[in-house]
Amino acid sequence: MHAFDVLGDPVRRRILELLAAGEASAGDVAAQVRDEFGISQPAVSQHLKVLREHGFASVRAEGARRLYSVDPTGMQEVDAWVEQFRVFWDTRLDALGTEIARGKKSRR
Repeated sequence: MHAFDVLGDPVRRRILELLAAGEASAGDVAAQVRDEFGISQPAVSQHLKVLREHGFASVRAEGARRLYSVDPTGMQEVDAWVEQFRVFWDTRLDALGTEIARGKKSRR
């Protein structure tokens, strides 16, 4: 499965957003996602499994709990793909920086 296939699902994107805020238990993630998307706990577990298997999330055991966090490995494939387009906005951001600098000079 390609990284964008993993991220193409809104539930998985939301899970990653939750994990980006910090480590969370599977139960906490499931409760939040269930409330927002109306899906079952087993369905949330399947999404967590996909994220884990494709390098977007990692899990560690703490007693009976499973704590999930973001694993940056999966994002490397996304970043590599986006890199080919970065030149388009880098040039524009550089131009914007130049215009901002000119504006500051003219106000002096």
